[in-house]
Amino acid sequence: MSSMSFLISTLFDLYIMVVMLRIWLQASRADFYNPFSQFIVKATQPVVAPLRRVIPSIGSIDLATILFAYVLCVLKFVALVLVNSSGAFVFSADFLFLGLLSLLKAAGGLLFWVLLIRAILSWVSQGRSPIEYVFHQLTEPMLAPIRRILPAMGGFDLSVLVLFIGLQFANFLMGDLIGPIWHQL
Repeated sequence: MSSMSFLISTLFDLYIMVVMLRIWLQASRADFYNPFSQFIVKATQPVVAPLRRVIPSIGSIDLATILFAYVLCVLKFVALVLVNSSGAFVFSADFLFLGLLSLLKAAGGLLFWVLLIRAILSWVSQGRSPIEYVFHQLTEPMLAPIRRILPAMGGFDLSVLVLFIGLQFANFLMGDLIGPIWHQL
């Protein structure tokens, strides 16, 4: 991978995660007055606000922000092809499919990083961090059902580990179903 491809991919991936965090914050009805939430909103508002005037939400699902995240995923592949090609570029439906796959994989990656940061913060901050509070609001709906099934393990919360294993299984399953392109996204 060339240095320019790395830079483009990293910048797009980071901003896609910020946009997806906004979607997740809205869907989970997390505290929007939290400083972390305010950062996410301010980083995405210049593009999302005009889109919202045109594209309506359906319940708690913000279609404008989802469309923005999808367009960013497609644009990422277009930019990578433009950088890596020698000037010959033809837009095809493959970019639309790759954008959808990339959005799905980014959602799983975002969940992984939020869970990992939440687990690390739980060892360090003991619930006093505003970021930990938001991450708790985001992940608790997924972890609470696992905790109800798992027996108590002497004070250890293994629900995050179970969800990590489930995420890894889903990642390998998608690789089996879609093929090697999944692991290259």
